[in-house]
Amino acid sequence: MKKIIVLMLVAVMCLGVLCSCSDEKIETGVIGIGGIGPLSGNTSAYGTAVKNGAQLAVDEINAMGGLQFALNFKDDKNSPSVSAKSYDKLREWGMHVLLGAATTEPCLRVVDLADEHRIFTVTPSASSPEVTEGHDNVFRVAYNDNAQGKAAADYIAANALAQKIGIIYKSDDTYSKGVYEAFKAEAERLELEIVSESSFKDGKKSFKKNVTEAMEAGAELLFCPVYYEPAAKIITASSEIEYSPIFFGTDGLDGLFSVEGFNKELAEGVHLLSPIPADFTNDKTRQFMEEYQSSYGVLPNQFAADAYDAVYAIYTAAVHAGITADMTAEEMCDLLSEAMTEITLDGITGSGNSLTWDASGEVQKAPVVVVIQNGMYVKK
Repeated sequence: MKKIIVLMLVAVMCLGVLCSCSDEKIETGVIGIGGIGPLSGNTSAYGTAVKNGAQLAVDEINAMGGLQFALNFKDDKNSPSVSAKSYDKLREWGMHVLLGAATTEPCLRVVDLADEHRIFTVTPSASSPEVTEGHDNVFRVAYNDNAQGKAAADYIAANALAQKIGIIYKSDDTYSKGVYEAFKAEAERLELEIVSESSFKDGKKSFKKNVTEAMEAGAELLFCPVYYEPAAKIITASSEIEYSPIFFGTDGLDGLFSVEGFNKELAEGVHLLSPIPADFTNDKTRQFMEEYQSSYGVLPNQFAADAYDAVYAIYTAAVHAGITADMTAEEMCDLLSEAMTEITLDGITGSGNSLTWDASGEVQKAPVVVVIQNGMYVKK
């Protein structure tokens, strides 16, 4: 059966009928999903994974028959201004639903536009609580920053990983600062001792001073709510001064192995939050991972998995709401927004793989902590 499905998917992809790769108007009878995320630049691992995960879901859904979707995914270079331009191009294309944006700052820009134009929106991975606040048409698949910061502190305390903690965060990034603030508040409540804090801004090249400060303060664990590129530099700088704390990060660290020149052996023992550890025994999750690797030649990261679930959430809500392709984006918006609070998605992310959403747009799923061992994510 699986071989038949794979052959059907290949046929759909080869024909290219249902997947829009251009800016020509969406054909009649197809629901257009506009995607936005970084396909170039230093966060391209996120956008590429979101695009690939979403495309895999679209192809599977189209192969089943029934509602048909087309995905048109635009590069925003992790820039709010570029993201807004990509959004405008997708509206010209005829987008019915918005998938994105993939990262927080660009997403904050486009959700205001999507609310104004009444376009139903699901972001797979933008994690700031501000993304969904005040928007009844915006939903999220990833954990928000507050949930990640709290979950990290809770895990560290419950497992007695360390008593003395150092923090390095990016002060000019909404994601990093939001996770840091939530983590600090929960760590203080749990009476974990934060012995050092340092921050940095965009463009920083050396982290030797930051890690030296943490080492001299006696930090046994270094909490780094940052993206994967600065995380690689922080870990490398620590190695250079022979400082070996436990490194603990959130979902931004997923992509660490994609950093050019990074010594992957230094990632051994790194802890991070992820909705999709590689050793999940869930059949649906395992099948997704196998098919993603077969299609794209690499194992998926959590951004691919969240995007896959996001597309299936759109599909499930559309079926529940009785959406048809001849409806306008505005007509779909209210129906999909209401349906999202009524469905339960049997997805591939989160502990238990069951996803629901409340009226605030936040997903209800449990965070999972994984540790990198022998180059793989292992569930803890």
